[in-house]
Amino acid sequence: MTVVERREIALVDLLDRLLAGGVVITGDLTLRIADVDLVRIDLNALISSVNAKVPSPFEAGAVEEAP
Repeated sequence: MTVVERREIALVDLLDRLLAGGVVITGDLTLRIADVDLVRIDLNALISSVNAKVPSPFEAGAVEEAP
């Protein structure tokens, strides 16, 4: 076993590393019976952390309401 194989990473550390740079999740799910597509779901998600340099779009006053 090499050093890389024995290295353990805590789940919190892994999530911190992923959210610091952002994660893109994409996928397709199709429910098919007898070669007939019944349900199709497409997933596209961007998960990222929010900080002072990249503020949340949901902060108070950030969303303008129509008159």
